[in-house]
This record gives sequence, C-alpha cells and structure tokens, in this order.
Amino acid sequence: MRIGIFGGTFDPVHTGHLIMAELAREQGRLDQLWFVPSYKPPHKQEQEIAPFDRRVDMLNFALAGQEEKFRVDLIEQQRPGLSYTTDTLAALHEQHPGNEWFLLLGADCLPDLPKWHEPKALLKQAALLTVARPGHTQMTAEQLAASIGITPEEVRLQAVQVPLIDISSRDLRRRVREDRSIMYQVPRAVEVYIRERKLYR
Repeated sequence: MRIGIFGGTFDPVHTGHLIMAELAREQGRLDQLWFVPSYKPPHKQEQEIAPFDRRVDMLNFALAGQEEKFRVDLIEQQRPGLSYTTDTLAALHEQHPGNEWFLLLGADCLPDLPKWHEPKALLKQAALLTVARPGHTQMTAEQLAASIGITPEEVRLQAVQVPLIDISSRDLRRRVREDRSIMYQVPRAVEVYIRERKLYR
C-alpha cells in the first residue's frame, strides 16, 4: 500500500490540515494517509502543548467517518524518548513491511530538513510530498540534495498543489485565549470539544 504520513502536534487540528491531507492523498495517489501526532516533539520541549490524549481526541473527531481514507496512528506514544521523524519511519517500516511510505511536509520545513535527526536516513525511508506555504518558496530536489550532501537521485520529491490557507494552530490557541471565534477554522466537533474541555484558556 502507498501510505502517507502526516506528523505534527495538531494542537489543535484545523481545516488547513484536513484540506492539505486530502489533496496530498489524491495527488500522491495514496491508499491512505495516517495522521501521526507527536508525543514528545523535540522542537517544542519548552512550549506548553495540550495533553497527547486531548490532541488525539480532536483528530478522531475531525476524521470521523473517513476511516477508509485516513487514520490516526499512535506510534509515537508507544516509543520512548523524543519523537524524531526518522525513528518513527523506521518503526513503521518494521511494523508494516511492504508498504511504500510518503512523508507530507510544508514547504517551510524543507530548508530546515538538513538539521533534522538523520535526514539522509529519512530520505531513504520515505518519499516527500511537499505543500506550498504562504511566504515560502518551494525547494527543488536538486536544492534539497545539495543542502544535505547527497545526489538529487536520492531525493524523491513531489509538490502537492493546495490553496494557500493561512491558518495556524498557534493563532487558533491565541484566539481561544482571547475568547474570539474559531468557527470554520476547525471542524465543528473540534470547536465544541475545545470549549467543553476548556482547552487553551
């Protein structure tokens, strides 16, 4: 099977995430796309984030009824230590041999990829589906390969065309703290869950 991996904190998951996921699934000809919430994101150790189970609940509400296309995978909760993407991909290869893996990334992440944990190993484990982000240009396979020190042939990269929707989880958390509307920026069930659980206040 061709499986896409969409990792992140999803704090909270929002409409932009869902549109990106569906278009990546379609354009990448994926059999399924798996949302993989970070358990201990290494780049957010100093940042307060919602508990893992709350973020998983919001993903499950957002994806309800779409089980053929999407699923939430809790693999990063099951592994000790920080949630490095390379380690997650290695574990997925071990648990689900025979699948072809694709990693969904925003174009804003690509320039930082050489600084990630074992980027060369990551590129051997998965092809990249990259999504344009407002204010960021799309790197080519040649540019990414040069920045990591590998040949362009070692980079499997496909650009996914999506509308430039400028919604961020950070802004949504701020809006909730300020008692402002997040209607239509998150699925209705997620909006209700945030209010009932008093998240981000």
